Amino acid sequence: MKKSYYYITLLLFGIMLVTSCQKEAREFIDETEEEETFTATANLANLLVRTAQNFGGIDDIIDGSDCFSLQLPVTVIANGQEVIVTSEDDYDAVAAILNQFPDDIDTVELVFPVTVIFNDFTEIVVNNQDEFDGITELCDESGILASIGCVDIVYPVTFFRYNAANEQTDTVVIESDTQLYQFLTQLSEDEFISINYPLSLVVNGETVTVTSNQELETQLEAADCTTIANIDETDFSNTLTGAPWYVSYYFDDLDMTSTFNDYEFTFASDNTAQAATSSGITDGTWQFFLDSDIGYLDLFFGSSTPLNLIDEDWEILTYSSEEIRLRTVSSDGSIDYLTFSDTPSTGGGDDTELNEFIATITAAPWYVNLLDENGTDLTCNYLAYAFDFVQDGTATATSSSETRTGVWSVVREGAILELTLNFDSSGSGNPLGALNDNWEVLSFSTDAIALKDIGSGGDDFLTFGPAPATDCDTGPDPQELRDILTQGTWFVDQYLDDGDDETGVFAGYDFTFNADGSVNASNGSETVPGIWVVGVAGDELSFEFDMDSPINDADDDDYRATNYDATNVTFVIRDSGGGVEDILTFKRN
Repeated sequence: MKKSYYYITLLLFGIMLVTSCQKEAREFIDETEEEETFTATANLANLLVRTAQNFGGIDDIIDGSDCFSLQLPVTVIANGQEVIVTSEDDYDAVAAILNQFPDDIDTVELVFPVTVIFNDFTEIVVNNQDEFDGITELCDESGILASIGCVDIVYPVTFFRYNAANEQTDTVVIESDTQLYQFLTQLSEDEFISINYPLSLVVNGETVTVTSNQELETQLEAADCTTIANIDETDFSNTLTGAPWYVSYYFDDLDMTSTFNDYEFTFASDNTAQAATSSGITDGTWQFFLDSDIGYLDLFFGSSTPLNLIDEDWEILTYSSEEIRLRTVSSDGSIDYLTFSDTPSTGGGDDTELNEFIATITAAPWYVNLLDENGTDLTCNYLAYAFDFVQDGTATATSSSETRTGVWSVVREGAILELTLNFDSSGSGNPLGALNDNWEVLSFSTDAIALKDIGSGGDDFLTFGPAPATDCDTGPDPQELRDILTQGTWFVDQYLDDGDDETGVFAGYDFTFNADGSVNASNGSETVPGIWVVGVAGDELSFEFDMDSPINDADDDDYRATNYDATNVTFVIRDSGGGVEDILTFKRN
């Protein structure tokens, strides 16, 4: 057995020598009820140990084990997305990523090294997945007592210690779970202790005061520490029945919010409902229910269109007195979204931009023309893959040797569209995990979809095009690019300046690249002259051009060609750290 595993075994099963941190004072109380004393082997002592020990179940979503917890901060990769967990609130961020798609395969990977904290508060640094798996296996076999993790003791707590003759020997003031665990586990069999009541507990968020051993034991034994439902039925029902509601968002493959423009929904406490328009009222029903601790709202308004569209069991994502957000998996496997708001929609129109994006991304196969991850160009990892996005939210990445499945969704977050990708990235060497993220849509057309992710280490850029990226294995050929640019006229299809879409600066201009190194841009009323040159910089094609006002916003910079063919050419500018700053795409007329 490796030394590290031997050491781990000792940590889990051995008796440790620890130095007590308790505050001790020679404060004696003359009389104590004999029945209020107990020993280290008593049931109450066992319950207190289980309450005080480190609660390993608090971070199961990232480590998968009740036996221990991880010292924060820790970095995890959830469905391909990096999350830096710095507090307990960040567990919700990981859960949100895993819950984006109900039917996908969720993965959580730890970035090592990590520090593991066992139930007795001892710690060990784990350097890789093999060590972590070994610790988890040992923990699962160790028979550690289950923590009473939903109960917190309010400190400080004062204990009195007695000898076998029931003579008080000293007083111990406990300030933390760690101190209480050490105090109780180090008591000798012939020692008796008692608690200076009253004592306060926080049980599932509610403060409870106990005044005797029996009351304390009853509270700890009765504590229900099973998973608490994410929705409180009474609170949700009161919210739903409290006011009229209006559909502010309805998504079924496309944004169809306008379908419910004229409807006002009311929900009564007897589980009846009404959908009212200027032309009449439709009666319906509603029902709240729990399934695996997740709250659902069941709606039924009959078979008439369009109300039959929302006759579903809707998972309750969030709710407040202003908004209720719901989703469901429809019969074709796609995810539908429904949002009720407390105020009528001012416009009620469908999101045209969102629908146009859906129509664009689902129209044809796409290829990765650029993946720049914090200054590192990974585009060549995706030459073999063609990506197909289906309107029902499924996707495939197909190469000559395999087809990988995935899921995708696009939603509006304020002023931006956010595209979420999640492809099967299992197996060593598979590159698809780098695509799994939430991407801001910078621009889109039938020729290019430009995306950006703001990460902890820098900005990542992803561009899809209708044709594969230039073959990465042949090396840069400046003459090939020169020959392409000198054929026909070109226009600026996309210009992103630090992520801002400034394509409109070049609206109406056609560019002619001449073999002698001159370039002209004409909009019919004026012609702007300039110069251009293609060369090789390192292992990339370098492109520079210089033109006079008024269209000199994007010129006089050192671009690198990321993709080019007979009809489309894409260039990028990188900052000093190698990250993408600007993207310039020419399209042939």
